[in-house]
Amino acid sequence: MLYLCLEDTFCRIQDRLFHLTDEASGRLHFAVASDKLSDGLIVQLEDYLKEYPDSRLIVIDTLQKVRTASKDNAYASDYGDISLIKGFADRHSLAVIVVHHIRKQNDSDVFNKVSGTTGLTGSADATFVLEQESRVSNAAKLYVTGRDTPYQEFTLRFRDCSWELVERKEQEQLAKEVIPDVLFRLVDFMQDKGEWTGTATELLAAMGETETVPTVITKWLNEYHTTFLSENHICYQYSRKKGGRQIALARQTGDSGDSSIGIPPVTVIDT
Repeated sequence: MLYLCLEDTFCRIQDRLFHLTDEASGRLHFAVASDKLSDGLIVQLEDYLKEYPDSRLIVIDTLQKVRTASKDNAYASDYGDISLIKGFADRHSLAVIVVHHIRKQNDSDVFNKVSGTTGLTGSADATFVLEQESRVSNAAKLYVTGRDTPYQEFTLRFRDCSWELVERKEQEQLAKEVIPDVLFRLVDFMQDKGEWTGTATELLAAMGETETVPTVITKWLNEYHTTFLSENHICYQYSRKKGGRQIALARQTGDSGDSSIGIPPVTVIDT
């Protein structure tokens, strides 16, 4: 393994190693300086592999230390830099981890916090975002996504110079967690019914729901009818009738996807 710790000194590296082990492996190599990507870094890495051909991992810490300021299109520059590194990794069938900074401002998508354009994450095989819960906390979340890597979240705790895994959540589990609780209760409500028809207000009243408003339950039924409801064998139709907007629900039977009252598994939305 080669670790380009370009923001450190050998003294700092040595101090960290002493916290981790009494004797570091001879297969672990460090460098505190390198060329830029545009000035020969890839050639340097190629030369390193000639001397240590069994290397399987290279860490570049940080990306900004090997980049040259560019006046060109920012996206093209970001995409091109990561593509150079990816091309090198692919040629030699090894992993390259590139450490980069994230923005401080909040964003609903944690991967949008990666400093720079989407060219950085778009050209990488996988993106990992490590976010500390607070400045004084030893806990953090690691968010993972990639071309061949399903979305995952890891809760970690930093202790004795190493990260401990507290909890791991995969994409399927996370998807279930965002499903509104009222939809689980709706599935239970339909277990002893072949069908149900009425307005959103009447549905909430029949279920005994007082915390959800009709417009919200309608929105969630539309959003989850092809996923959560279908997976639980509930067929849903929404249309405008003379007496107002009507919801029709039915428990599906068999493997054909047909419901017990013949409602097709499609949604008709009156806009």
